[in-house]
Amino acid sequence: MAHQPADKKFFENLSGAGKAIGVLTSGGDAQGMNAAVRAVVRMGIYVEAKVYFVYEGYQGMVDGGDNIVEVSWESVSSILQVGGTVIGSARCKEFRTREGRLKAAYNLIQRGITNLCVIGGDGSLTGANLFREEWSGLLEELAQSGMIEEEAVKKYVYLNIVGMVGSIDNDFCGTDMTIGTDSALHRIIEVVDAIMTTAQSHQRTFVLEVMGRHCGYLALVSALACGADWVFIPEYPPEEGWEDQMCVKLSENRARKKRLNIIIVAEGAIDSHNKPITSEKVKDLVVQQLGFDTRVTILGHVQRGGTPSAFDRILASRMGVEAVLALLEATPDTPACVVSLSGNQAVRLPLMECVQMTQEVQKAMDETKFCEAVRLRGRSFENNLNTYKLLSHRRPDAELPKTNFNVAVLNVGAPAAGMNAAVRSAVRVGITEGHNMFAVIDGFEGFARGQIKEISWGDVGGWTGQGGSLLGTKRTLPAKYLEKIADQMRTNNINALMVIGGFEAYESCLQLAEARARFEEFCIPICVLPATISNNVPGTDFSIGADTALNAIVETCDRIKQSASGTKRRVFIIETMGGYCGYLANMGGLAAGADAAYIFEEKFDIRELQANVEHLTEKMKTSIQRGLVLRNENSNENYTTDFIYQLYSEEGKGVFDCRKNVLGHMQQGGAPSPFDRNFGTKISAKAIQWISKKLRETYRKGKVFANTEDSVCLLGMRRRNLLFQPVVELKDQADFVHRIPKEQWWLKLRPLMKILAKYKTSYDVSDSGQLEHVARHSPKEAETGAI
Repeated sequence: MAHQPADKKFFENLSGAGKAIGVLTSGGDAQGMNAAVRAVVRMGIYVEAKVYFVYEGYQGMVDGGDNIVEVSWESVSSILQVGGTVIGSARCKEFRTREGRLKAAYNLIQRGITNLCVIGGDGSLTGANLFREEWSGLLEELAQSGMIEEEAVKKYVYLNIVGMVGSIDNDFCGTDMTIGTDSALHRIIEVVDAIMTTAQSHQRTFVLEVMGRHCGYLALVSALACGADWVFIPEYPPEEGWEDQMCVKLSENRARKKRLNIIIVAEGAIDSHNKPITSEKVKDLVVQQLGFDTRVTILGHVQRGGTPSAFDRILASRMGVEAVLALLEATPDTPACVVSLSGNQAVRLPLMECVQMTQEVQKAMDETKFCEAVRLRGRSFENNLNTYKLLSHRRPDAELPKTNFNVAVLNVGAPAAGMNAAVRSAVRVGITEGHNMFAVIDGFEGFARGQIKEISWGDVGGWTGQGGSLLGTKRTLPAKYLEKIADQMRTNNINALMVIGGFEAYESCLQLAEARARFEEFCIPICVLPATISNNVPGTDFSIGADTALNAIVETCDRIKQSASGTKRRVFIIETMGGYCGYLANMGGLAAGADAAYIFEEKFDIRELQANVEHLTEKMKTSIQRGLVLRNENSNENYTTDFIYQLYSEEGKGVFDCRKNVLGHMQQGGAPSPFDRNFGTKISAKAIQWISKKLRETYRKGKVFANTEDSVCLLGMRRRNLLFQPVVELKDQADFVHRIPKEQWWLKLRPLMKILAKYKTSYDVSDSGQLEHVARHSPKEAETGAI
């Protein structure tokens, strides 16, 4: 084991020996719950605790018997890719009574379980907290009635509870994303994309009803991700007279040659008087007032089904491991906590603070304080709403400010899904801000050749769902065309530049910044948006396109693993893209349940390869008779995919056979995932607002002149915030030879994959373990904060 730095905290000091953990899923099911259950079981066993399944939620806890069963490592094999929950979930009236909770306490004591991990919504978690508060009283009562010994009361004196929120509605305050939300968005967007093609054929209007009785998150984000014409959500009812406004907008869109309209309705949508707005009501209105051919599609339980997305699997795996750590560290004074996600960080929050705030949202809506409800939902929700308002409705030309600034947008590097969503957002927000927007075709090569054209609001309609790059993109850097590009900038009077792309985009803007001394034309505000499947851009944790590629990898790995279910004893070696950056291999490995992932950032030698082969040989003796190994394309120049395949084949002779797959360009294609559409749309809108601010600041005597370092920035997501960082400052953080950042956050998750694949390893938990409080933010914060 590597030497451990003194200032770091490692979980080896935390032992679960002698402890018993019960895991249950309760309330409505959500995709990703199984990944959370798997992580809790394996992490629990890893720290030498006993782990028990509680089948059928609280009902199983009340009924006891075969519903509470000790589990092994293999019990959770092959459940990572399964939707729903394999341990069952049920609503339980009996647990709401003290008698029911008394039975539950008795059943847990019989097995020595004093640590509970509850995966469910706010109702399930509130029930768990009440159970914890009553625990000592329940034990006293059981002892008095002679059901348990006095000794047991002293031994099991307190109950620890950690919650994870599994809910497709994303209706729980305190966490940016609940387990299942991203997968539900995948289902919605799959349906919307399919409906769009048929709607276009017949010039139809579709009214889609999505889940969300008390929370409009799914409706709002899917409206953002597909560019819907109108959305109805409970937190933000339409103004009086919305019926006429909506019909005017729909007919305007038709007049602009748009062949279809999409209206999204959350099932709990209401008007400003708290009266329900149903999908049927919206349909009747459109038919009566406009006579459009209109259809209603109610998605219903489709949204709960299907396989979990890569995001949900990784989120649930991280949360599950964090939940076990929280249980091991809990003391009698620690309040029941919920493990949640803030930006890109796992945090622990007091359970009841979150529940209280979630209930406050409903109270605000009941009292028609809708602005308050939106604020309480958190920064992420507020950002989504503000971006949707910016993009969905085009204000009449007479109402738009006129700045006469010309802003150009271009794509650089390899195509990445979500680039088009970012371009659409930039064009529309730019027009709303009063700028003339220009599109550059084929990157800097096209720029030098003068392939620049003005682009209008309508030109980018329907772009969000399209993969690849519609503007065209090239890897060419501007260095060899500087003079020609400067000429074109002068000719077209370009006052600001937005560059969407990967490491090349970052490098290009660095070159433009360094050429400012020679060419005054480059003294303008320039912003880089990271967009690459490799996720190798310095200054950001995420890039547009990486999530889509990750889903493509995980989907393929699922199919490949399934192909082995018949043949048994088979190991698959899979090569992923990413240049020298191991993000796709590592995170793909975590999401697909791989046994190993070879990456450039973590050097490996023949001894490690040998250890992996031995590990797989041992695995084949269990009931899990298949293996999955991922390798990043440039992880090692000598240990190639072929070499590893041949080594495994030779060493595994008689025990397992091998197959190899090179995934190739399928990772670059496909329709963008909801995350990439949403991320691209939001960061692009933010970048244009930054450009507008810089243009106002640097406009002097009839021209724009920006030559400070902070006028060429990269907009990236860092931990919990979106930050504009000067490209010059990021130079020290980049390895230009291998085109990767010198420090990468996801390397901290590497031990997670190893633990879940049964390797002994060291896991730095310095970042976790602090209980925080639920932040209540001011409206101003929404502009600067989370994604």
